[in-house]
Amino acid sequence: MSTYPPTLCGLASFTASLRAALPPGSAGGVVRAVESATTSDPAGGPEVAGDLVAGSPASGRAAATLLDRDDVAIVQHEYGIYGGADGEDVLRVLNLLRVPAIVVLHTVLSAPTPHQRAVLNGVVAAAAAVVVMSETARARLVAGYDVPAGRLVVIPHGAPDTGGTAAAPHRSQRRQILTWGLLGPGKGIEWGIEAMALLPAQWPEPRYLVAGRTHPKVLAQQGEGYRRSLQLRTERLGVRDRVRFDARYLAAASLRRLVAQAEVVLLPYDSRDQVTSGVLIEAVTARTPVVATRFPHAVELLSGGAGLLVEHQDPAAIAHALQQILVDRAAAGRMVVAAGIAARSLGWASVAAQYSRLGAELVSARPRVMA
Repeated sequence: MSTYPPTLCGLASFTASLRAALPPGSAGGVVRAVESATTSDPAGGPEVAGDLVAGSPASGRAAATLLDRDDVAIVQHEYGIYGGADGEDVLRVLNLLRVPAIVVLHTVLSAPTPHQRAVLNGVVAAAAAVVVMSETARARLVAGYDVPAGRLVVIPHGAPDTGGTAAAPHRSQRRQILTWGLLGPGKGIEWGIEAMALLPAQWPEPRYLVAGRTHPKVLAQQGEGYRRSLQLRTERLGVRDRVRFDARYLAAASLRRLVAQAEVVLLPYDSRDQVTSGVLIEAVTARTPVVATRFPHAVELLSGGAGLLVEHQDPAAIAHALQQILVDRAAAGRMVVAAGIAARSLGWASVAAQYSRLGAELVSARPRVMA
């Protein structure tokens, strides 16, 4: 149960990728979380068994019935995708389930409101197993929430694994710096633009590509205001020729090619809470050096040397880190090698196998019903 394509969001992509990587015949159906039952919600593929409509108790009961058709339910949890205050509608579904539920936590807040903590504690209590995607998330969950240690499992996010390591870190004469993903406030793109204005002149001249549509929820509430503000910033700083925006939502194959062409992936996120980043995982599995702000997942994943960490909202630090990678080819090469080592356990096949084993353990542990 999750958002699901053609919905455009990280959880939808995650769920589709995980389902596709599960062993043949074991994936089951999908209950898709939607905001309304109107025709504005596009239909999913044949694997979509039904929709969980925000704010609809009847829909919640139907969703539980659909999930009970399979041996195990995998439920993606994020506060913003379910109805009710802080997504509390998901509790109704979880509490009605008869099959064991694996709940995957995409956000673990370090300073939740009392109600956010209560919702997540309720989600954890109803789960047979709780999956987090980093050790940082595990430690935060144990410290701040009511979670039995025996139910908690760390399984990384997962990404396409292109295999092998790049022969050299310099991918293209275009010297491309790349940020991608659904666009909206908090992505920190403004700090990347500011950093481009601070980079010294060099040849070939680096270009900063910001790829991705505006997030649908941001678009509905604010329109393209954030993107326009970024474009105005490039003009004010005189770097319009160094920064390019691509507002398309790229298919997986096109995105992989784009990442492979990049010399650096830049993740200048404002969040200090982010314990999971699919974009970060994909950059590492593509063996592309990363410059990221010190959000928790980046601190953990880049500790092996696959990139450089900078302080939040610090364009000078970002520019310095970018310049290090662009100029010091030996250092960039070491980052490529470190990324290749980290990538061994991050491919979708490895991740899906861990979910399969966890599901099998839960099924075998269920009490047998005597006839």
